[in-house]
Amino acid sequence: MTIQPGDTIPAVKLMQATAEGPREVDTGTLFAGKTVVLFGVPGAFTPTCSVKHLPGFVENAAALRNKGVDLVACMAVNDAFVLAAWAKDQGITDEVVMLADGSANFTRALGLELDLGARGMGVRSQRFALVAKNGLVTHVGIEAPGAFEASRAEAILDVL
Repeated sequence: MTIQPGDTIPAVKLMQATAEGPREVDTGTLFAGKTVVLFGVPGAFTPTCSVKHLPGFVENAAALRNKGVDLVACMAVNDAFVLAAWAKDQGITDEVVMLADGSANFTRALGLELDLGARGMGVRSQRFALVAKNGLVTHVGIEAPGAFEASRAEAILDVL
């Protein structure tokens, strides 16, 4: 079942690249007591993700924080090393936290998996963005295949 407003963010372990190496991040802890915008992309270094989706959240990070967002996070079904390389390539510092869901466990728990096996890419995440307050989802924007509207940073700013 796909995550909906009113649902609680599932407790799953993700990975985050740090200077000391990959670090486990518990989603229960990550979302606790904060307003979080989480956006998911089909994959690091993919065209729309690299040219529009991630840059849009970086450019709008201050505006999101001005609307009460404590944390902006990007999640992809890639490993922490790939996300670290993508963050470096994109010039990300601390505007967006990069979270790796290498085995798609969190993606599946959200009900947002996308099977791209026919394209040689395996299971990925649908393109989406959600807002959660203290672990409770208040908004979810999921894209239709090939679309880029509901999960844009500007669309999230409009619902805050």
